[in-house]
Amino acid sequence: MRYALPAIIALAVWAFAFFDCVTTEQERIRNLPKWGWLLIILILEVPGSIAWFIGGRPKNNPGGRGPKRKFVAPDDNPDFLRKL
Repeated sequence: MRYALPAIIALAVWAFAFFDCVTTEQERIRNLPKWGWLLIILILEVPGSIAWFIGGRPKNNPGGRGPKRKFVAPDDNPDFLRKL
């Protein structure tokens, strides 16, 4: 059990970094192309995953979704008003 917990944590960090890189849009990734980051994450595993979080992951990535949208009230939203 002493060795299982660090292995599980390392696997979780690696898997999260890999899937985060795969699902991030190419234009938002910093410092290297997507294929380069995927190669680093696959070969270096935990150090590559940490490098992805520090140097490759986009800043201001709210939950892996696109850019954060500003709330617009329905009476100020032209798309909503056109539908009426």
